[in-house]
Amino acid sequence: MGVRHNRIVMELLSLGLPTEDYAVFGSGPLLAHGLRSDVRDLDVLARGRAWERALRYGTPRIPPSGNGRMVVLFDGRIEIFDEWVSADWNVDELIDSADIVDGIRFIPLATVLRWKKSVSRAKDRQDVTAIEQSLRTGA
Repeated sequence: MGVRHNRIVMELLSLGLPTEDYAVFGSGPLLAHGLRSDVRDLDVLARGRAWERALRYGTPRIPPSGNGRMVVLFDGRIEIFDEWVSADWNVDELIDSADIVDGIRFIPLATVLRWKKSVSRAKDRQDVTAIEQSLRTGA
C-alpha cells in the first residue's frame, strides 16, 4: 500500500496543491520511504501557486522558527510553510531536489537527516538513527 493511502497524506492531497510547487519535509519523508508507519503531522514547504492556494484555506501566521509564514490546517495535522526554519534553506532548491514517491514530492532523506541533526531535538533521535541506517544500507 502506497503513501497516498495514509490519512494525513490524503488530507494533503485533498487541498489540490500543484505538485511542482510543494514538497513534504519534517518526518513525512520517513513515512514515504517506509521508515515510519505513521506521522503526527505533515510539514509542507510550498512556493508559488501552492502557497497561494494554501492561503485560500487558512490565515498565515509566524511559525515557531520565526522565519517566514505558515498556514495550519486540519487541526494542526498539516502545516504549510513558505520558508523553512532559516534563510540557510533555499525553498526552490529544496522543492526542486525532492524525491517523488507516489506522485508526491518529499525532501530527500539525506536533507532531512541534515535538518534533524541541526535542530538536535530528543524527539528526532529515533528518526536520525533510522535515516542513517537506511542511507548506509541503501534501503
